[in-house]
Amino acid sequence: MKSTTRVVVIGGGVVGCSVLYHLTKLGWSDVMLLERSELTSGSTWHAAGGFHTLNGDTNMAALQGYTIRLYRELEELTGMSCGLHHVGGITLADNRDRFDMLVAERAKHRYMGLETEIVGPEEIAKLAPIVNLDGIIGALYDPLDGHLDPSGTTHAYARAARMGGAEIHLHTKVLETNPRPDGTWGVVTDKGTIHTEHVVNAGGLWAREVGAMAGVYLPLHPMEHQYLVTEETPEIYERDSEHPHVMDPAGESYLRQEGRGLCIGFYEQPCRPWAVDGTPWDFGHELLPDDFDKIEDSISFAFRQFPVLERAGIKSVIHGPFTFAPDGNPLVGPIPGMRGYWSACGVMAGFSQGGGVGLMLAQWMTHGECERDVSALDVARFGEWISPGYTLPKVIENYQKRFSVSYPNEELPAARPLRTSPMYDIFDGMGAVWGAQYGLEVANYFAEGDEPRYETPSFRRSNAWEATAREVRAVRQACGINEVHNFGKYRVTGPNARAWLDHVMAGRIPKPGRLSLTPMLSHAGRIIGDFTVACLSETEFRLTASYGAQAYHMRWFLQHPQDGVTIENISDSSTGFQLAGPKARDILQACTRTDLSDMRFLDVRRMTVGMTDCLVQRVSYTGDLGFEIYCDPMNQRQLWHALWTAGQPHGLKPFGMRAMMSLRLDRFFGSWGREYGPDYTAAETGLDRFIRWDKDFIGKAAAEAERASPPDRQLVVFEVDAADADVTAYEPVWIDGAVRGFCTSGGYSHWLEKSIAYALIPRSDLRDDLVAEIEILGRRCTARLQSAPLFDVEGTRLRG
Repeated sequence: MKSTTRVVVIGGGVVGCSVLYHLTKLGWSDVMLLERSELTSGSTWHAAGGFHTLNGDTNMAALQGYTIRLYRELEELTGMSCGLHHVGGITLADNRDRFDMLVAERAKHRYMGLETEIVGPEEIAKLAPIVNLDGIIGALYDPLDGHLDPSGTTHAYARAARMGGAEIHLHTKVLETNPRPDGTWGVVTDKGTIHTEHVVNAGGLWAREVGAMAGVYLPLHPMEHQYLVTEETPEIYERDSEHPHVMDPAGESYLRQEGRGLCIGFYEQPCRPWAVDGTPWDFGHELLPDDFDKIEDSISFAFRQFPVLERAGIKSVIHGPFTFAPDGNPLVGPIPGMRGYWSACGVMAGFSQGGGVGLMLAQWMTHGECERDVSALDVARFGEWISPGYTLPKVIENYQKRFSVSYPNEELPAARPLRTSPMYDIFDGMGAVWGAQYGLEVANYFAEGDEPRYETPSFRRSNAWEATAREVRAVRQACGINEVHNFGKYRVTGPNARAWLDHVMAGRIPKPGRLSLTPMLSHAGRIIGDFTVACLSETEFRLTASYGAQAYHMRWFLQHPQDGVTIENISDSSTGFQLAGPKARDILQACTRTDLSDMRFLDVRRMTVGMTDCLVQRVSYTGDLGFEIYCDPMNQRQLWHALWTAGQPHGLKPFGMRAMMSLRLDRFFGSWGREYGPDYTAAETGLDRFIRWDKDFIGKAAAEAERASPPDRQLVVFEVDAADADVTAYEPVWIDGAVRGFCTSGGYSHWLEKSIAYALIPRSDLRDDLVAEIEILGRRCTARLQSAPLFDVEGTRLRG
């Protein structure tokens, strides 16, 4: 075993071997994998081996499609069999909500190139005759679904990696991972120490323990999972072809053919976490004791759904652990604040996602960024606030909801409330209906009277409709107040602060006392931030962006250091309120001795509001006259009482995020994670209008190339003739009878009483009188292109 290498991958499961292979595929041959036992030890060897493309996140679904298509390539490259069975699969729907979800997913697949289809009971009977169709409305059929041999597939990845120059060392236990002053690592094993530039934690069941060696907490937890294999079954072995997979969300089960019998696994409600205090190092190829008690109800349901099971004897029981992150997605990418340390763990669906995870991480390591937005799996989506006490109940919740309907407006209750602002009890007493963002409680809207304190999850317009409309009217007609605690906020100081910002941000950096809006671009010109920059002096700036992207943005900042610059994340040490609406100036003026009459749009000033020293910015995401007022959290309640008292004669009302997202539609304001993100460029989304071209900045070459040769697609806004459901994201856009684009977000403008959709469509299809169709829950709705904002077109209210 050599003592130096470019990359050490720790863990020989399917994910570790995929990462190793993809690194060699992208040109890094000096790479090494270390495995404490044999390849597949841990979760890989006892996996059921199923694969499917269905995933609520579009990019995850695309990566799963890549993974599945990769297996044939591996077989051709290595000459080894992955044991592929492309039998197709159906996901059953026994109620309207489940059917709505499948119809919405099918719509997304139209522009993703996935050939799925919605089938009715008659077609289900032909595809999967063992299904009891009582109560079944329909299903989603995916011809790509299937299963494979977990061991054969893992060894095929390993052989492909070796063919590319990689080394694999078995029975080599990692004891320590020690950072060196130059940013490299010393990986100490029971066979010697290896000096490496990069460490990849693909430890699977042991990822927590491997991370702890480097002082890293990875929010994941193993869960016990059980599946059964039956004896030979005539209804199966007498068929002319292999039976397709069947996923039954109502029964929390998946079923497939196994030889001449069946395999069925469960995501039961009385589930059990495993190894709460740490995974034993001597665990590997063992299984857990059979536990029929916890799946008793699931088995009873399965007997009704698949009557053939009641006549089939049980041949074997597989009961083993595998890991989940709090939201069920993998933990992939560079650990924030650490150089050369990468995560590739929490991949609970390894044979659906392992190839995509390996590709994305290899691109990240070799190219500096991925070809698509990987926010859903980025390890930086969880901040320093996360703990084992939060992770465990969220993992249990996620396991239990593995096959549940995933609603666009659903707020999951486990491990909440965790983080709250000083306003929590006041807003709670005012009827706040809470959501959570990045662990923080955020008011979605305020219930009044006998309105329920719970928003019903739905694909259609929810019971928050009236409350949201009421809050929108309050803002537009008088004034609304909400918190700014869920904005990401950063303080940049030092003699070189302006120069650093000019390099990191693509837009104009303002003069003292002013604000500017600017995109932040990756080296490839993709949007990785949408910022407001406030200049307090030539050596002090404040940045505002998405609260949920804190770790992501801080990681980028720290990867581009400059002498004479200090960057601080002050997201939780700076809070306050937003006032928005035609009476906003009158209310604020009643609370301060500072004259606001000459405070222009995009001005920033320090002033005392009530008894509180504040930083006040003349800007509002509502598209109306507004102010963002920032203060120390210790003073926030006093600030509230001052503003609230002064606001009562003017009709001041609280409003939440549901109203905020409706109000932004009126002015065609895009949103981070929807219109703006790493899948898109400034020229595609219109953010290029904020770029300052006469300076050097990260991503300039790519942005200039698009300036010279505009991209093929452009962000536009449609007014939609919707019925009882609005656009959420990724609905297909039909133009001249073909799918030509997709929606990035949308919703209902309660002020304009119109359904609005943002979409990316080909520039070649753009025309002023364009009438398209947007498919919402299976219905193609007429959509008319809008060329200008529908509220305050001249910006009189916003800038006045």
